[in-house]
Amino acid sequence: MNVPAPFSRIRRRLLRAALSTGLLGGAAPWVARAADRRRILMITYRGRTEVEDGFLEYLRAQGRTPEIIQRDVGQDVRRLPAILDEIPRLAPDLIYTWGTPVTLGVAGTWQDPDPSGRVGSIPVVFALVSAPVAAGIVPSRTQQGRNVTGAVHVVPTETQVRAMAAYREFSKVGLLYSTTEPNSRAVAAEMDALCAATHRTAIHRHFGLDAAGRPTAGGLERLIAELREEGAEWFYLVPDTFLGTVYDRVIPASIEQRLPTFGVTELAVRQFSALTGLISRYRSVGRLAAVQAEAILYQGVSADQIPIEALKRFALLINLHTAKALGGFYPPIEMLNYADVITRAPASLTGNIG
Repeated sequence: MNVPAPFSRIRRRLLRAALSTGLLGGAAPWVARAADRRRILMITYRGRTEVEDGFLEYLRAQGRTPEIIQRDVGQDVRRLPAILDEIPRLAPDLIYTWGTPVTLGVAGTWQDPDPSGRVGSIPVVFALVSAPVAAGIVPSRTQQGRNVTGAVHVVPTETQVRAMAAYREFSKVGLLYSTTEPNSRAVAAEMDALCAATHRTAIHRHFGLDAAGRPTAGGLERLIAELREEGAEWFYLVPDTFLGTVYDRVIPASIEQRLPTFGVTELAVRQFSALTGLISRYRSVGRLAAVQAEAILYQGVSADQIPIEALKRFALLINLHTAKALGGFYPPIEMLNYADVITRAPASLTGNIG
């Protein structure tokens, strides 16, 4: 398999770094087994996704056959402690984490690392973390100061705003997110600042919390209706882990309100029928994380020497069936020349279009 250009450049840079530091001369101190017996503990949030598919596909294409141990928290990070208790027995060479809540639960923040005391010197590679600095995972994407690296999947918020305006200009945008997720709060603050600078307004709504302090989807249809009532012309789907678990309710509710949705993940548009979104493809994010994991496991590069990366190329997705369901909210014709247009009606929309 040919390695896409961004990954080729990263691999070359990692190899140069390893050669310059002499790390290729021997195994890293946490490696206790032969090179073909590396062990990766994959901890996911909602089961296996295309991110993991891309991660494993890349490693196989490079002839790497690590042992993969998969664990999933089932959208409940309270299950993490039991998984982390397995680490001494499993003795992984690397831990892969999906999403901000799982990554924080495993690695902690850079100011309060390794909350379980189980991770120690095991390197952590994350995927699907939108704002690792704002979430406190690292102080910097290029100088982490700890054994953590990973792949960021979200296109910069400013670029997202420009894409929304190119599709249809707006003065008000609606947001719905979890106040318990630091990455969501950070993106919401960015949107506030961008709107203020461009004479627009961001309208905020928050998920309620249950008795345990966890976000709940109760009343979300009413919250979306309120966004519309207050004049929102777009509904920006913040990269919020909990929000992603209720797309099946959020997007139909937005269509009922004739409120167009702009997604920041491929899942939102392709599987759950958000109108449009400027996204990093999940498989590509997984491959990028795999490049980093390969450098750690097989080239002896320390995770803190590998910058946290984002993809250099993005895809604009447009769901024409959702555009029709919104009463003909179609993009400018020139946008169709470069967008990835979804023309097959997803099951989630079959009851909403004629």
